[in-house]
Amino acid sequence: MITQAIFKNYDIRGVYGTELTDEIAYKIGRALVVFLNAPEVVVGHDMRTSSSKLNEALVRGIMEQGANVVDIGLCSTPMLSFAVQSYMAGVMITASHNPSEYNGFKLCKEKAMPIGEINGMLEIKRLVLENTFKNPAKKGSYKKIDVLVPFLRFSLSFLSTQRPFKIVVDAGNGMGGFTYGELMNLLPANIQLVPMFFEPDGTFPNHEANPLKSETLKALQKKVIEQEADLGVGLDGDEDRIIFVDNEGNVVHSDHTVSLLLQDVLPEKPEGTVLYNVVQSRIVPEMIRSYGGIPIMVKVGHTNIKHYMREYGACFAGDHSGHYYNPEQGNTENTMIILFRLLNYLSTKESTFAQLVAPFRAEYAKLEETNFEADDPKEIVDNLRALYGKNARNVSNIDGVRIDFDDWWFNVRPSNTESLLRLNLEARNADVLAQKFEELKSHIMREKKQEEVRVGEMV
Repeated sequence: MITQAIFKNYDIRGVYGTELTDEIAYKIGRALVVFLNAPEVVVGHDMRTSSSKLNEALVRGIMEQGANVVDIGLCSTPMLSFAVQSYMAGVMITASHNPSEYNGFKLCKEKAMPIGEINGMLEIKRLVLENTFKNPAKKGSYKKIDVLVPFLRFSLSFLSTQRPFKIVVDAGNGMGGFTYGELMNLLPANIQLVPMFFEPDGTFPNHEANPLKSETLKALQKKVIEQEADLGVGLDGDEDRIIFVDNEGNVVHSDHTVSLLLQDVLPEKPEGTVLYNVVQSRIVPEMIRSYGGIPIMVKVGHTNIKHYMREYGACFAGDHSGHYYNPEQGNTENTMIILFRLLNYLSTKESTFAQLVAPFRAEYAKLEETNFEADDPKEIVDNLRALYGKNARNVSNIDGVRIDFDDWWFNVRPSNTESLLRLNLEARNADVLAQKFEELKSHIMREKKQEEVRVGEMV
């Protein structure tokens, strides 16, 4: 019996051995070939203890459905995305930042365009559940290739600074230790990396490989101070998200990193379109405009943003969760490109990283995502839209509802996977933020006697 809940909006993910099995992996391989009619599929996997077995089953399914397999072996998600630029389909076996008992599949089309609910996941789910695959006249072939060094050399082409930098990198025992470990052998002498938890280990013995959780960054923050480093880097399990720590050991919000990176990107792309999502700070569109770009707000989710990158011909995007989207690599994530762009920018300034971020921190106060249990999240969204929308400066319905006023805004949207209502909120100062949070919480809790699940940090 297949647990249908493993088919998410953006990927396939579940607990290995119960929700996700080798047999399901085999069927996913066959379904992908049928859906895309792909002659070749690139596959790669992370360091989780179940990844090799899932890889074997997936490869068997792809080949038995008649497609050739190009296996790049142990890799990060950015490596897989790099490799797929020359092929029609790809699969990355990973559960990203999830705990060790999980695993999953990120599926993509040509040029690493992700397959999600909006463009094929439901059809692949149907094919897997029906399991009525026709045997082709000929099975596919298998070959293994190494893309690590070509991927690193491509990434290094974005590094131009001659200024010396000392950078602490916490890989969290994920795939970043594999890729950044080899990068250390290729970096110019002016760039020094201080490694933390580089040994790939799917049991995550040091901390969860999720840099969005503040507790996972404590060791990195301490190390940056001890090493008197210029900055620190926290990576997630499959190395497609990057969170920065400044030279004073403070975590840098992704919205503030985006705002700095724009100053490196937009001079190269005058009047370029830059995407941001509905839960990002006002500082992002303000900075896009101030550097001559065109801001466009889109839905949350990497599958959505990669789709819109193509639709709008965007030159850059970065979201609140540490994903950054590079048109130079098929609109996909590459944490090294982002790190190198940031170093290039910092090298043009006399100020430290902390000094450059300080004005952004002072501009707005923001409450990170807070979740509420809700029997009917959509009904609460509709009621809040009716209550607040009539006196607002702007109302956007592209993802739940975002309602902007002169000195504050909020977004509420239903979770795609759980009975949760997600609230994001920003205000001109901390006092207004606290007042509006209590006000909104009162409305939400009163609607259905909701139970608050987790309150985000105020930044």
